[in-house]
Amino acid sequence: MPELPDVEGFRKVLVSCAKGRRIRSVDVRDKGVLHGVSVRQLRESMEGRRFTEPERHGKWLLAHTDGPTLLLHFGMTGRLLCARPDDAVETHDRVLFTLSGDHQLRYRDQRKLQGLWLADDDPAVARLLGRQGPDALAVDREEFESALSSRRGHIKTALTDQSVLAGLGNLLADEILWRAGLRPSIRADVLTETERRRLYTHMRRTLRSAVTAGCVPPRDSWLTGHRDDPAPSCPRCGAHLRRSRLAGRGTVWCPRCQPDET
Repeated sequence: MPELPDVEGFRKVLVSCAKGRRIRSVDVRDKGVLHGVSVRQLRESMEGRRFTEPERHGKWLLAHTDGPTLLLHFGMTGRLLCARPDDAVETHDRVLFTLSGDHQLRYRDQRKLQGLWLADDDPAVARLLGRQGPDALAVDREEFESALSSRRGHIKTALTDQSVLAGLGNLLADEILWRAGLRPSIRADVLTETERRRLYTHMRRTLRSAVTAGCVPPRDSWLTGHRDDPAPSCPRCGAHLRRSRLAGRGTVWCPRCQPDET
């Protein structure tokens, strides 16, 4: 599932492929990915416009133009790619933006769990993002600690709740908690100040590294690199990793590095 680092990578694709280029045509091959906008409205609003500097907030990509803003969410399987207009179209290419300079921006998504929205102005963008918490890469420590201290549920549930903190998904939450030595099932509101600060520090470090990689990298030194092994072991201490489910999410942790709260 695309998380903050993946979407930051898609933002860079948008910059390199489309920034400053005029939209010559919009080809909607599957209107099922459009939300609150018709095929005709999307074409009339976007064709002839020029892409400007994009932004990212959490898992949302804001593709600004010199007119409206296109908002993209990638759900479980979405991607953004740069192609040439004469490149073969893949089965899951849902919307194609043909641009000046022989470029084509493609929204590709197999499962179609999210998709594209169109906002005419900044207040409309704000309404669409109104339920999003602060961006996990931009949030300061005080805001982060305040958000967690008011949550009574599991710490992993709080980290992956987009209304609390925008951008973290399953892989990142497990990775960050493992690095911070905190079990995913501990309650967010019982963390000490020291534990919240340690969690914030490891979140920042993990995100910076993952953004550089453009994904949550399955490195040998990361929990992510072992969670899908048949008999996964902790890359730090060698203990057998445990699996469970929290709020319906598959969760992996190390019983030695992330001991039970006492």
